[in-house]
Amino acid sequence: MKYRRFGKLDWEVSVLGFGVMRLPLVHNNPAHIDERESIKMLRHAVDHGVNYLDLGCAHDMIQHERLARIISRALQDGYRQRVRIAASMPLALIHSPSDFDDHLNRQIQWLQTDGIDFYLLGWLNRDIWPKLKDLGILPWAEKAMTDGRIEHLGFSFHDDYQVLRTILNDYDHWTLCQFQYSYMDMDRLPGVGGIKYAADRGLAVVAAEPLRGGRLVHKPPEPVAKVWADTESRGRSPTEWGLAWVWNHPEVSVVVSDMSSVAQVEHHIGFADYAEPDSFSVQEAVLINRVRQAYNSLKPVPCTACRACMPCPVGIDVPRIFEIYNDAVMYDDARTARAVYHGEAHDLDICTECEICQNACAKGLDIMNYLKKAEQLLVGND
Repeated sequence: MKYRRFGKLDWEVSVLGFGVMRLPLVHNNPAHIDERESIKMLRHAVDHGVNYLDLGCAHDMIQHERLARIISRALQDGYRQRVRIAASMPLALIHSPSDFDDHLNRQIQWLQTDGIDFYLLGWLNRDIWPKLKDLGILPWAEKAMTDGRIEHLGFSFHDDYQVLRTILNDYDHWTLCQFQYSYMDMDRLPGVGGIKYAADRGLAVVAAEPLRGGRLVHKPPEPVAKVWADTESRGRSPTEWGLAWVWNHPEVSVVVSDMSSVAQVEHHIGFADYAEPDSFSVQEAVLINRVRQAYNSLKPVPCTACRACMPCPVGIDVPRIFEIYNDAVMYDDARTARAVYHGEAHDLDICTECEICQNACAKGLDIMNYLKKAEQLLVGND
């Protein structure tokens, strides 16, 4: 296992982190996680050098509790001392300052630990961050760090470069930031520029979803399959290519992958043994660029997420809807897109077709028509 410095801390983190959002299920039932197999996976990863566990950010608190309790059992018998745990506050469920303590204390109780090593404010953006500041999130976090419930504070982020700068400038004691980052995210919210900026500010950069939730390793669409087939891939699988591309960035401290089997853990650990920054050749970089272009050629909505269309009078997040819809089409994966759409509590039914967003669009997109197509796909059933 390779290790890298974790931002400003005097600590070396494994280049591979373990995410628990896709632990194996019994009979494919989300209400029944295979606890024995999950504990086996987690301990196998720790025994082979993984020292960063990510509980993830909850949309479903019942499932979140199940995952946290499994982690607590896996980390008995001395395993807790060998790892650091990252957990996120579920900001969609925050409505008042009292919710801060409620959620943190429950997570600590479920994990059966004295405190959480890295606590992230989940999915910050230009809308959520001002509201959290008004609710007093920073003084509260400082108090939680003083009393030992939190060791280090960070955030996960999904917005553009300028919003990232604002958040980093608003507080001097961030330790880490987490981005969804794969070779399909090089230019997306906030892209490689945002990762470099955060690292330059001394923050540890955590890259999540390096394989886009498995979408980059499932059966690829024809244009992408053709690129892989026509190119010498040096014996690497799509999984290894995806992970290696993220590890190639020296700014990234740890890549968190949500794993669902012991075999998958073993494969990822094997790939991590060869993780090196700045190791891609020109030919390898060109190959990944061709794969990215092939996927992007399938994108149905040419939205750049400039957010000129926002805010919506009834609260629809138009750019996010288009992102989910584009992913569904590009990766031929409507099931995951629908789960994300409903999990994030989007509701296109409330659209009044006022056309304010369409009139504000800098690219002149036919937003009303695209929203109707998105609704047809995302609200449907398999």
